[in-house]
Amino acid sequence: MALTQTEVVEYIKGISVLELSQLVKELEKELGVSAAAAMPMAMPAGGGAAAGGGAAAVEEKTEFTATLTEVGSNKINVIKVVREVTSLGLKEAKDLVEGAPKPIKEAIPKDEALAIQKKFADVGAKVEIK
Repeated sequence: MALTQTEVVEYIKGISVLELSQLVKELEKELGVSAAAAMPMAMPAGGGAAAGGGAAAVEEKTEFTATLTEVGSNKINVIKVVREVTSLGLKEAKDLVEGAPKPIKEAIPKDEALAIQKKFADVGAKVEIK
């Protein structure tokens, strides 16, 4: 029995935030993906098309990727900042920090990328923006 996308959306609308969070974690585990990395990539595509900003994208780069390159000596604080900026769980944030260099957030505006870079610099980690 196949479900349509509309049925899935209706199901998600009817569950609590806690149930949705558990569903996302289960999907991440089953599919081997991270929703935090995938969501930002999907959002600007829809937002850019709806705003009609296609011409601006040609003139200047509008999407950046913040990549954790060095953790530094205070790994616990770096994990806390990763959780703050990505909404990842503790285990996922720890895995990201231990697997550096890794992208923290992709397809984000320049000012958000710079803010993320500053937060990591404050705890002794290095973030590269591309």
